Parts: sequence; structure tokens; C-alpha cells
Amino acid sequence: MQQPLHCDILIVGGGINGAGIARDAAGRGLSVVLCEKDDLASHTSSASTKLIHGGLRYLENYEFSLVRKALIEREILLRSAPHIMHPLRFVMPHDKGQRPAWMIRAGLFLYDHLAKRELLPGSRGINLRTHTAGSPLKEEFSKGFVYSDGWVNDARLVILNAIAAAEQGARILTRTACVAVTRHADKWQATLRNRDNEEIQVEAKLLINAAGPWAASFLHDTVHGRSGKKLRLIKGSHIVVRKLFDHPYAYIFQHPDGRIVFAIPYEQDFTLIGTTDIDYHGDTDRVSIDASEISYLCELSNHYFRQAISPSDVVWSYSGVRPLVEDVGDDDNEKASAVTRDYKLALDTDAAPVLTIFGGKITTFRKLAEEAVDLIAPMFDNRHGAWTAKAILPGGNIYGARTNNKAVLEFDEYVHELQQEYAWLPAALVERYARAYGTRIKLLLENRANIADMGEEIASGLYAAEVEYLKQYEWATSTEDILWRRTKLGLHLAHGSESRRKLHHWLDELTKQ
Repeated sequence: MQQPLHCDILIVGGGINGAGIARDAAGRGLSVVLCEKDDLASHTSSASTKLIHGGLRYLENYEFSLVRKALIEREILLRSAPHIMHPLRFVMPHDKGQRPAWMIRAGLFLYDHLAKRELLPGSRGINLRTHTAGSPLKEEFSKGFVYSDGWVNDARLVILNAIAAAEQGARILTRTACVAVTRHADKWQATLRNRDNEEIQVEAKLLINAAGPWAASFLHDTVHGRSGKKLRLIKGSHIVVRKLFDHPYAYIFQHPDGRIVFAIPYEQDFTLIGTTDIDYHGDTDRVSIDASEISYLCELSNHYFRQAISPSDVVWSYSGVRPLVEDVGDDDNEKASAVTRDYKLALDTDAAPVLTIFGGKITTFRKLAEEAVDLIAPMFDNRHGAWTAKAILPGGNIYGARTNNKAVLEFDEYVHELQQEYAWLPAALVERYARAYGTRIKLLLENRANIADMGEEIASGLYAAEVEYLKQYEWATSTEDILWRRTKLGLHLAHGSESRRKLHHWLDELTKQ
């Protein structure tokens, strides 16, 4: 019989919170095992609006502390991974019926000054009749505002945290569910089961429940614990259409019902539009957009853009369930958009400790992880202290081993340098590699000096060398992993194409080796 794995911490959940905590804890010298029942970032953490932002609309709910925390994190994160994140300017057209312009200016002034800014320019008013971002909008929108936030490749952010954790000794087990736990006075005994139906026994001193939308059910059904908190599951859906504008700005639109929708340049050729906010009571493993959500997003887009879209123009859509935390007894009739996006850490020390993570958002994941490990470190007499605020995520060490502004502000120059160094590859491919892998491009292209060394081109722009890298270093095992989470090449390939079949065959062959 296989000996059990022994560790300080067993983390259940391979989304952004679980991966972030694994990275922080492993970096402090704690032994970590993380299990995820599916692929890393396969649910909520890859279904975001792809933004690193303070949450401008949260000011309406007077959540100044959350906004300030997120604004501080915004710049920390941009420095930590300049390859998968970048600054983004947002245009807010002023629509009749909205708050008066002076009130919006006041809110943007507050947004600019709640936290220190070094990387991002402040807000200002603009004339949409003359500004570049005004040309795709309908004639009736003549005035607007522009402000700054950031864009992130959300799924890759999870992957980089998992890589960082693994490099510091964490054991990352994907497609491995935690099916049972037994609590003792001083340890947890857990049974994990992988896709091959093999069982893995783990003994851990502490259990962390970072199961996202499943956190409450895992705590209740598997751990048999209570927290005094409940999760309100909110479905957020997005649509992708052929690009509606050809400039680098994004848009933020406010619907008359108070909800916010973004329109963001996406993957060179597309526009990403979202999100919705709908209470969800269905199967959290099978979340998808419905026709009413598609119509809602199309109608809102058509309210602003000259180029009308319809459901038939949607080339891709995705949905995720966001677990928003509420206290037991809170009003379930409160609008979904008004429920806090902040997080709560619930620690139960009645026997072997269990820490449950409720809520959270991508922008604050690092701070959440830091606070979580600060909370549990004394139980291990661990005095390492917080360390991630100035640490670089894998591939982000473009201009040194610690965070700096240069890597953010001069990333395009870095891309140009790589295109010269790897002139034997198409320039567009080198740019994609740079924005996905950063300095790890050297690991991907190690011992390769010409296009023949890249192996077969399995799909347009997808060479065998990249597939081998993703399988070896990034836990990719399926076409979905590669085409939709590690890359977004799936957007550029027809469904059911020969390329997908060829990729599936390639992965099967790699598995047999």
C-alpha cells in the first residue's frame, strides 16, 4: 500500500485563491499539497472579465476599504507579472439619465487618490467627438471620461502561482478530488481520488478549504463544519464578438438598471463584452450562458456602439459562478451587484484547524493569501513573514529579480528584443510567447534554433514544442487546457476542426511516452 503524503497544509481548490495561498505558504517554508478536482483555473478563475481593478462601481456602495485595498494590489500585481498583465485605459461615455458629470468626476477623483499611483495615469474628461475612442460610439455620446485600470490573463495568473508554489516544494495535484477527510485532534487524514480512480492518502496538520463556489458545500458535506457564513452564488457571463473598434481603449457602460458592463479589446481580433450578475441555483459544474443574458449584453452594446450586434454574431461565450460571502440571516433579496466582493477568512480550531476562504476577487488574491498564511503561520511556529508584495511571478523577471516599474512601462521594448533574438520565428508568435511566458520563453525554446526544431505545427501557431512545454511544466493534459486556459488559440480554430483532433492525438501520444 502506498505511503500517505505528509504535509503541513492540504489545500482543496486550484483556483486563484488556492494557488495563491500555496505559493505564499511554500515560500515561507511550509510543506503544501494542493488538490484540484479539475484543471487549474477551470471554473470561476478563468471566467472573469480579465481585469485587475479597484472596482470603481464599489464606491457606490461605500466600500472604500475594499476599493483602496484593490487599488494598492493593482500596482503590486502589475509589477509582479508584466507579461500577463498590462495597464488599460477605460472610456466611460456620459449617458443622459446617469449621474451628473460633476458627480462622476468626483468619484473618479476619489478613485485616483484612494491609493498611491506610480504606473497608471489619472482620469480626465474627454470630448468623444474628437477622441479616438469616440468614433465607434453613436453620435449622441459627445462627452465622457477616461481613467486607468489593468488587464490580466486570469487563467495564466493561476498557473503562474501554481508554478511558483511547485518550484518552492508544493505538490500540485490536478484532476484529483478530495473525497473524504477525517479530523483528529492534531491532524487531518484525507483521501484524494484522481481521474484514474487511484486513491492518495494525505496526512496534514491543517486543512484549507479554497473550493470557491463549492466552499460552503465542502465545509458542510465533507468537513462537517460550520462557519456562520453563507455563499451567494452569482453567475457572470460574457460574450465575444468580432472586434467592434480598432484602438487600445476599453469601455465601461452603465445600464439604467445600475449594472456595469465592459467592452474590452480581446485577442487582437475580438471584443469581449460582460458581465451579467444573476443569482445562480444550478449545478456549479455545468454553468453556461443563457439566451436572455446574450440578448441583454447585445442590447447594451447596441445602445452605445454604431455597429449593432445580435446573438448570431457571438463567436464564443463563457460563464462563471462567483461565490459572494454573506452572513447567515442577510437579506437574499439584495441586488447581486450590491453584494460585497470582499473576502472572509473563517478559522476553526476546535480540533485540527481548518481555514475556509469565502469570497474574494482576482485583484485581491495576493493580499488574501498573505492574510491567510499570516493567520496560520503561528500554528507552525513559522516566523518567515510576508514576502510576496515585491516578489515576481514566474516569467516576470524581465529587468531583475525584484519588481520594478520598468518591466511594466517598457514591456513592448522587451517584446522587440525577443523578436530580434528569435528572428527565425514569426514576430507575432514571439509576441504571443512573450505575453504568455515572459522570460520562460527561454525554457520553451531551449535547444531550438530554427523552425524545424519546433516540431510539427499541430494547429495554426501551435507547435509541438509548446504542447510539450505545457504538458511538462503547466499540468496541461487536454485540448481544453491548452486551447482555452493556457492559450486562447481555441478562439481562432473552428469547432471540430482537424487541428483539435490532431492536438488530442498528440496529447495521447505524449502521455504514452
